[in-house]
Amino acid sequence: MSFIYMIIMGLIVGVIARAIKPGADAMGWILTIVLGIIGALVGGFLAGMLGMNANGGFTGLIFSVIGAIIVLFVYELATGKRRIG
Repeated sequence: MSFIYMIIMGLIVGVIARAIKPGADAMGWILTIVLGIIGALVGGFLAGMLGMNANGGFTGLIFSVIGAIIVLFVYELATGKRRIG
């Protein structure tokens, strides 16, 4: 059951991060789920470095979205996509 929960939360976090970050990110549902899962890992790492507990709840969601936005910026740098505007 935790695997299904991870996929659903990855999708939610990925969609929120893509909605917040400006620019067109052409990626499908699977990449959005992967983005959300990796973003949650990055967000958990950031929360740990700040000495905060981000295990679930609203704080965990916020740190996961922040981590996913960071991953989106790194993804753009790695793929060479340029922002217009």
